[in-house]
Amino acid sequence: MSDFENLIAGYRRFRAQGWAKQRARWTELADGQNPKTLVIACSDSRVDPAQIFDVSPGEIFVVRNVANLVPPYENDTSRHGVSAAVEFAVTQIPVEEIVVLGHEFCGGCKASMTQAFEGAAPGAGGFIAHWVDMLDTARDTVVAECGHGDAAQRRLEHEAVKISLTNLRSFPFVAEAERAGRLLLRGAWFGIREGELKLLDEATGDFRAA
Repeated sequence: MSDFENLIAGYRRFRAQGWAKQRARWTELADGQNPKTLVIACSDSRVDPAQIFDVSPGEIFVVRNVANLVPPYENDTSRHGVSAAVEFAVTQIPVEEIVVLGHEFCGGCKASMTQAFEGAAPGAGGFIAHWVDMLDTARDTVVAECGHGDAAQRRLEHEAVKISLTNLRSFPFVAEAERAGRLLLRGAWFGIREGELKLLDEATGDFRAA
C-alpha cells in the first residue's frame, strides 16, 4: 500500500469513527470558526500541535513553517504567508493568545547551526538558507557561548521561539492588542524524546516544565 493509500485509509477510519463521534461539532464548525489561540509551530511531521495539546477540531488556529519562525513586520509588496495568517488570527477571528511552539531536534535550527545550505540556489536549499538566516545573530551567540553539539542545538531552538515572539511584537496590530490586554503572547518548547512541554518565562528567559 502506498503512502497516499495509507492516508485514504486513515481518512476512511476518521470518517467512520472520529467524524461520526463529533458530528454535532462538525455541523457547528460549518457555520464558522472561533478559536481563542493561534499556535505557530514547526512543519516537522513529529510535532502536531493538535496532538500535543489534545484539542478538538476548531479549538486552535495553526500556522506551521520551518523552525516555527515569524519574520519581522514588513510593509511591502512581497507575499507574506505567515504575516497574513497572523493578521487574520489577530484582527479577524480574533484570537486571545498566540503560542510559539518550538521543539527538540528541529531541522531548521540544525540547518542554521551547520549552515548546511549557505550559498545554495533555490531548489538546492537556498529557500531554506534565506528563511533560517533570521537565526544568524542568535546562532553566532550560541556558538560563541556553547560551541556545537546537543546543548547548542537546544539553546538555538529556544532562541528561535524568543525571536519569533520579538518579531510578532514588531507587527503594530499585535503590539497594540497586547498593550490593550486583548492578546497574550507565550513561548513553548516540546521535547520529542520525553514528550515534555516547557513554557518560556519571559522575565528570566528560561523554559520550565509545564
